[in-house]
Order: sequence, then structure tokens, then C-alpha cells
Amino acid sequence: MVADFDKALRVGRPPNVTRLFPNSRALLVSGKVIDRALLAKGQAMTIAANGRNHFAIRGALRAAQRANAAIIIEIAKSEGGVKAYCAVNLWNIARQVDQVCNELGITVPVAVHADHYGIKGPADVKLARDEIPSLFDAGITSIAIDASHLVDDENLLTSLQLIPLVPKWAGLETEVGEIKGDEGLSTVEEALYLIRGLNAHDVFPDWIALNNGSTHGIEESDLGIQVDLTAQIHEALAPYRVSGAQHGTSGNNSDRLRRIARETQTTKANVATALQMISWGVEVNDYGNAITDKNGAFIKVKDRGVTEEVWAEMVAQAEAKGWKKGNYKNLNLPFENRFLGQPREIRERMVQGVEDFVHKLLVEVFNAKDTAPLAIEAILKAGSYDLAPKAARIEDPAQWTEKKLRAAAAALQGGKGAAGNFDD
Repeated sequence: MVADFDKALRVGRPPNVTRLFPNSRALLVSGKVIDRALLAKGQAMTIAANGRNHFAIRGALRAAQRANAAIIIEIAKSEGGVKAYCAVNLWNIARQVDQVCNELGITVPVAVHADHYGIKGPADVKLARDEIPSLFDAGITSIAIDASHLVDDENLLTSLQLIPLVPKWAGLETEVGEIKGDEGLSTVEEALYLIRGLNAHDVFPDWIALNNGSTHGIEESDLGIQVDLTAQIHEALAPYRVSGAQHGTSGNNSDRLRRIARETQTTKANVATALQMISWGVEVNDYGNAITDKNGAFIKVKDRGVTEEVWAEMVAQAEAKGWKKGNYKNLNLPFENRFLGQPREIRERMVQGVEDFVHKLLVEVFNAKDTAPLAIEAILKAGSYDLAPKAARIEDPAQWTEKKLRAAAAALQGGKGAAGNFDD
């Protein structure tokens, strides 16, 4: 209803959003709002669409409007941070989302998420003290503080240092077990350790991301996401009321993704590489994994995505740089303006390809259709942009001092695999 939307617009936009976009009619909301909407529907998750280019943002938003679905638009630190390989970045993504919503009359609730804000050591912690507040100044409404590159006790301690920089109203994701495909999978004990330690210090994440067999970028094997492992970990975490965030979604088939939505507590599913490839016009299979020819080269579909001339330029630059397969992502930054300078009908088909793919995911795979009204209902029920935590403290802080949490971490037996890739 229009009246409900107007009221949600008045009370549901966080203060950073109202300050930046005082005259906007885009319903940019906390990530908490999106999570609650998917939980309310049940056995449902929505896309967290990585906006590696402007066309991915436009297409995903159009698909969400078409599906009447709450949605997340995100960019990862690796994609859009200080060492960005995309023109869309952590500081302009909210502005792009707001502009597109107003231009196209998008009325579904949208969270703008800073994904994989990775911390690998003290230098990153120092930078984060300035950067994290700056992201919220730029309109971000949700963030993943990802110290999963570190050992378990350092992951927890670093998270406890940095999470106070995140506004209480904002969506919050945490992560355990550096994502690295089928090696070093997360365990129940590791996930419980992180969530219990955070809970003892009054930190209640909306989502936890796991190393559950996902691989980022182009799928290289059929193993993929381990649904049973994910369900087992989520069941163990049930008293802490934390939802799942599924990374590495690109390349997993639709049946497996339906199982993730149906059998686990996942409400957020990241998709990056598939949207990039589809916007370019690369041939993909049913679930967005790029198809290659007998020489391992991508197949460009005529009359889809970018022009043949632009594609030839992209391939030439990739060959000159020695970029293969997953490294094609590095073409995003140097070619964004080239993409934007193409004829209108070419730009439209780039957007349409993304829209159709995302709409199918939302409606036929993720069960996210008609979750937008549930998000608005959550805002109106709270009467605020701040939905407050789902959980309460159930752990004893005295058992989670630094000395005790380090001793507990030393007893964990989680496997560690090879270095991972964090883009999706």
C-alpha cells in the first residue's frame, strides 16, 4: 500500500541516509530489515547482488521491483576498497543505488552492504578505525566485519575492537573459517566459539558467513556448498538467533541453492561473478557459471551484453595483462566508462540480462517473492529504522575474558586450508 510505503519512508531510513538524501523516495534501510523480512517469510533468502558495475546495480534493482522482493546491493572491500578493481566502490555505491531507485521508481526496501570488510593484520585494523565510520558517512547501511583470515581468537578479538565503530541500527555480518573451497571447512565448534564470544560482549550479529565449501568466482568443481554442514552449524547457533550469509553462490546449481533456502537459516546469498559475466554478454549455464570453449576462453554471445567491438578490446587487454578466467574481474575498472559510453540499446540489454537472471533467482530459487511488504511491516511495527537485535546476551562475560577466550581457541580443532578468494 502507498500509505505504508510513505510511512516506512518517513521512519525507516537510517540517519545517514536521510542526511545524504533528504529529498529521496528510495527506501534504503538497515540490513536488519532485509533479514527480518526473509525470516518472516521462512525458508527464503534474498540476493546480495555485488554491484561490480552500474549495470549489475540497475538490473538487480529492476528484478527486485518486478519480484516485489527485499534486496541487498553490495560491494566487497576487495572490489571497491582502497585497492579497488571496480569503479563502483564503498563510497559511491549508496549514491548509485539511491539515484537508480529514484530514477526508476523502485519502491522495494534495499540495504546497501559493505561486504567482506577484510582484516588481515594490525595495519588493516588501524585503517579500519577511519574507514568504517567513513563508509556509513557515505550511506552504507550494513557491513560484514571479516577477520576470518586470522586465527580464531584473533578473529574474535579483532571483531570486538571494530564492531563498536558500526552503528547499532546497522546490519552486521561476521565470518568464521576463511573461505577456500573444499579445504578447511568450518566446524560447529568454530562457529559457536565466535558467536558465543561476541554474545558475551553484547554483540549480536544478524548474519554469520561460513566456509561451507563455497568457491568464489568461477566454479571449478561439483562439490560446491555443503548444505548438510551448513544446516548443522545453523542448528547449533539457534539460541543466538543469527542467520546465515551464503558466500560463493555463483556457480552452484539451482537445486543446491533451493536446498540452502529450504533447509538452513540462510537469508542472504551473495552473487557477484554471474552478474558481471551476464552484463558483459558471456555465455553462462542455467546457474550463472561462465561457459568456456575448448581452449578455455569465454564465449561471447552475439547480441547480448557489450558490443562485439568492446568485447574484443576487453579480450585484448586481458591477453596483454596475462589475465585468465577469474582475473577477468580486473577489467571492471578500466572499462566502466567504456561500458557507459555505448549506445542506449546496448546498455539496456546489459541491464536486461542481469534483471532476468536475478528475477529468476529471487522468484524460482530463493523464494524471495513478495518479501518487500514484510520488510515494510517490520519497519512499521518497530516504528523506527532501528529494529534492535534479534538476540539477547546469554553468555557470561566472566568466561570470555581475553585470557579465557585464548585458551578456548587453542582447544579448537578446525582445519585450515589454502588461502581463499573473497570477492563473491
